[in-house]
Amino acid sequence: MTSHTDPRVDDYLATLPPWQAELAVRVRALVHDADAEVEETIKRTRLPYFVLQGNICALMGTKDHLNVFIYDPIAPDPAGLINQGHGNATARSIQLYADSRLDEDALLALFRAIIANNRAGGWRRIVRTR
Repeated sequence: MTSHTDPRVDDYLATLPPWQAELAVRVRALVHDADAEVEETIKRTRLPYFVLQGNICALMGTKDHLNVFIYDPIAPDPAGLINQGHGNATARSIQLYADSRLDEDALLALFRAIIANNRAGGWRRIVRTR
């Protein structure tokens, strides 16, 4: 893990059921693999967020799945990872269940697209200039 980690994220992951924690650790590693400058923080009192010139994603464990909130409604998702919030104005999500298979290559590409949009001024700016 990089030096841009936050021990409060470790604390949050420790509260998750083992299968959710395993998926969350993998998602965490992938978002850091997407760019070495990604940083972690806690927002909304306790939820892990991954940021680089704007939000990239956030994690939230629920009763029966792990939510990966994707904070870019225009980043392409050719693999169809995103399974919730297609019509949302600001964010979509990927719900991962205990039997989910994580397409790591597709998720890494999605994170890289979000980071590229953030570096270009954010998806709102990109939409305005189109």
